[in-house]
Amino acid sequence: MLRGAALRVTRPRVAVLSAVHAHPHADTDLIIRAVRGGLPEVSRQAVYDVLRALTGAGLVRRIEPPGSVARYESRVGDNHHHVVCRSCGLIADVDCAVGEAPCLTASDGHGFSIDEAEVTYWGLCPGCSTAGNA
Repeated sequence: MLRGAALRVTRPRVAVLSAVHAHPHADTDLIIRAVRGGLPEVSRQAVYDVLRALTGAGLVRRIEPPGSVARYESRVGDNHHHVVCRSCGLIADVDCAVGEAPCLTASDGHGFSIDEAEVTYWGLCPGCSTAGNA
């Protein structure tokens, strides 16, 4: 994947990319802990730099739901959306509506050539819903 994106293959890049794949919607602290499990000498700054490079190359996606720190995911290029639990912060993927990408048809595009939509659904996850009813 790194070579395909014209990035040099390094141990930190492989470790960060693997951590993002293993932990969908992980924040930077979780990614750093995962990377340091195999590369204890890697610095926080190195992980931030790798995340920036991977995001710029389109290998990972950075999302930042309102009120949350930045999160990273490996699912890219498919214009999916997210659902976020208001209570515990759990994030899950939501596929775009089926058909001709209706989420890309804005009621007024203001002349823009729209190629991506970012939708966030909010609510309570099943665990928090059940806890609230107990």
